[in-house]
Amino acid sequence: MHCICESKLQHVFCLFGRERGEWMLHQRIEYMWWNSRRKPNVLLAAFSAVYALLSRFDQQQRLKRVVKPSIPMISVGNITVGGSGKTPFVVWLAAELKNRAFTPVLLSRGDGANNQTPHLVSQYSKAHEVGDEALLLYRLSGCPVIAGRDRVAGAQLAADYGDIIILDDGFQYRQLERACDIVLVPSEGIGNGGLLPAGPLREPLSALGRADLIVRSGSSGFKPISEQKEWVWSAKAGLLRDWMGPGDILLEASRPVHLVTGIARPWRVLKDLKELGYEVAEHSSFADHHAYSTQDIEELLQSHKSIVTTAKDAVKLLPLWPADKPLWVLEQQVEAQQGLADYCTRKVQEHA
Repeated sequence: MHCICESKLQHVFCLFGRERGEWMLHQRIEYMWWNSRRKPNVLLAAFSAVYALLSRFDQQQRLKRVVKPSIPMISVGNITVGGSGKTPFVVWLAAELKNRAFTPVLLSRGDGANNQTPHLVSQYSKAHEVGDEALLLYRLSGCPVIAGRDRVAGAQLAADYGDIIILDDGFQYRQLERACDIVLVPSEGIGNGGLLPAGPLREPLSALGRADLIVRSGSSGFKPISEQKEWVWSAKAGLLRDWMGPGDILLEASRPVHLVTGIARPWRVLKDLKELGYEVAEHSSFADHHAYSTQDIEELLQSHKSIVTTAKDAVKLLPLWPADKPLWVLEQQVEAQQGLADYCTRKVQEHA
């Protein structure tokens, strides 16, 4: 399996270092990316120059094939790799649009699945068919969700189910014209400021100039990275709920727990649980978008502690999880700067 050991925040990278070699290397590179005091590695910086040329060419090619969807589209994306809160933001935005009499349809690439043709996600969909994030969007939003790598075709299909599209992870997907372009940037900023693979940036910082809204996800005490207004939005860890139970049972903070993660930045979850008063006695860390197997489940169930996981992991664990075993999921509570949802709506109306 993967490492199961005592989880201490100050030793989190040591914990990941016991993973298989490529995962350990990935985590070390991420640490370098997000440590703003460390200059990018010289060799990786050279690769960044090549990446910049290829990325610029790719963007130019995408702009030659721009398609206007038949209904307005809001793009929610980022300029850095890794978690910036896109999924909970999309769920929050969909709820705000519904409150304003829209019928949003969510459009996802379907990460974690090899699905080129767009599909309408249903209660019977599996993560390996539509992707874990698409499945999570469906469960949390209550909206129609279209998943597939061909998002131009997905946008055409979405028009049959609603009157506005929210494109998940769409800032670099420029083949689709959007009424509003939203970019999420984590409160910690852009790390060392380097382009991939020397740093976490997907595009140069100047690309933020084409964004309609820049939203800083996390705490409000951030350092601005642009001349535009930077809105504040956060999804904070709220409570642990048993997704196998009736839904109203919460886990007391006095018990040690066994954390299971298959996400980009698991140390954030460790930090959240610690702040909520939970002791993470064991931690099973898997690669991002990990496809859980029956063997994984069997090994996890050998633990005598309460199994705690993220919502993104839970949608993949649920089909394999025994009905009589609790699966505690860390749910989030959202806070948004006043006026943010109205501003998004106004940008769509101005475009129309």
